Amino acid sequence: MLHTQLATCEPFANCLPNWEPPVYSIALGSHTPPVSFSPLASTSPIHHVSVLASSLNEMPTASSPAWIMLLFVAVMMATYVGVAIERFHKTVAALCGAAVLIILSMALNLFPYPKVYEFLKEDLNIFGVIIGTGILVDVVGKSGLFHFLSMWIVRFTGGQAARLFLTLCLVTFLFVSVLTIVPAMLILSSLVLVICRSLGYKPMPLLLSVAICANSGAIATFASGLPNIMIGTSAGIPYVDFLKVSLPYAAVSLVIAIIGLRFFFRNDLPWKQSEADKAALKQQIEGFDPWAMVEDRRVLLRSATILIGTVCGFALAQPLGVGMDFVAMVGATAALLFSGKGVEDAIGKVNWTVILFFMGLFVIIGCVKETGALKWVAEQVIAFSDNQLALLIPLLGVFSAVASSIVDNIPVAATLIPIVQDISGGDTGVPAEPLWWVLVICCNLGGNGTPIGSISCVIAIYALKKEAGIHVGWGTFLKLGGAIMLFQITGAILYVMLLHWQGWIPALPS
Repeated sequence: MLHTQLATCEPFANCLPNWEPPVYSIALGSHTPPVSFSPLASTSPIHHVSVLASSLNEMPTASSPAWIMLLFVAVMMATYVGVAIERFHKTVAALCGAAVLIILSMALNLFPYPKVYEFLKEDLNIFGVIIGTGILVDVVGKSGLFHFLSMWIVRFTGGQAARLFLTLCLVTFLFVSVLTIVPAMLILSSLVLVICRSLGYKPMPLLLSVAICANSGAIATFASGLPNIMIGTSAGIPYVDFLKVSLPYAAVSLVIAIIGLRFFFRNDLPWKQSEADKAALKQQIEGFDPWAMVEDRRVLLRSATILIGTVCGFALAQPLGVGMDFVAMVGATAALLFSGKGVEDAIGKVNWTVILFFMGLFVIIGCVKETGALKWVAEQVIAFSDNQLALLIPLLGVFSAVASSIVDNIPVAATLIPIVQDISGGDTGVPAEPLWWVLVICCNLGGNGTPIGSISCVIAIYALKKEAGIHVGWGTFLKLGGAIMLFQITGAILYVMLLHWQGWIPALPS
């Protein structure tokens, strides 16, 4: 079981009396690594350097005996079970699986030990982004910028339930698109709890709404979700193509989520309020001070400038011919140089458990692929679908969504990437673009399916239990999140198929 201290932001710490910001000790036995900051990734338009281990780029030409493939797949699946259940730390499970497969590979003479370094040699890119982004968001958060923005959100809505609900959903989408899912959830979960406590609203409707809408924001850009980064860099998808293909459906999925949430919680919030109630709420909120946590307004301005510049840098990385890891590290360095006070503390916020998790995961995928098992799976998928996209797209979309809601969208994406590469490679005649896009969208939205389906849901559910004493059971969540996921995934499959048939999906660079 993974116990990680996730210190939330303190958006109202100095505005409301007798309130102490919560510190969540979340038992993350589900699938998403408990990081302080969701990592981004790097890519190059010239060489199309993959963030994934180099072993994911080419399928082996020869296959091992069937019993060896089954043995390695069994170890991989056992590792994924260890990632999914609460008795194991995700990183420990991944490292154990990697160690077992390396030992088996050596004992069976599958490949020499130096081959392991080839599995990992390209991973410095993603590790650089993890480090740079973690430092950047920590330093910017300390400037009071996020608190300032959160306070203005509350003032804008006037505390009215209907406006507050819609605004929080939209802000969640924006925050996740820019900041990635974990820092956005930490900021917004603290904000929602304080708003509900001060205004007398039930916290479950707003907090679960934020958690579910966060998964729509995760597909908005290249850098907003980890599966996007893994798939986008492996497939060589340009940053701007995400704005053309996945961002429009991210907005559609957000609308689906808002409609479903509004219907499900139709009796849990005072959606219609009298003028007297609105006036009382407005008067109460006027006492909140947006500048309460801003020690130096010049530092806040510099932090905002650096954050905006870094986000723009992510979008321009490919045209400039640099990796996104370089952009992240430059942003982190600028934040430490011009806005940072506690340099050691900011650097200490880098989550090395995530880096070790990726190391173990990439070694596992590399070892299994060396046996030819993933190539065999790809061949079976091709035979089953007869290379027909009308079957391949729904099959890939449903499987990736369901698997991501149970295990983890990170290993699901890492496992399916080489399979998609093989399905669409060679002389199969299957276009790769629609397969990549359905994988990107469904891996992220699959997190809405279960209460352990995404880090946003885990944070929200634990916060409700810890701070409000509210338990959200599987049955309740499946009725809400499961139904929303069903509509979102169905729409995603139809959306990708429509784009492909109309010829609207941009071709990948050769």
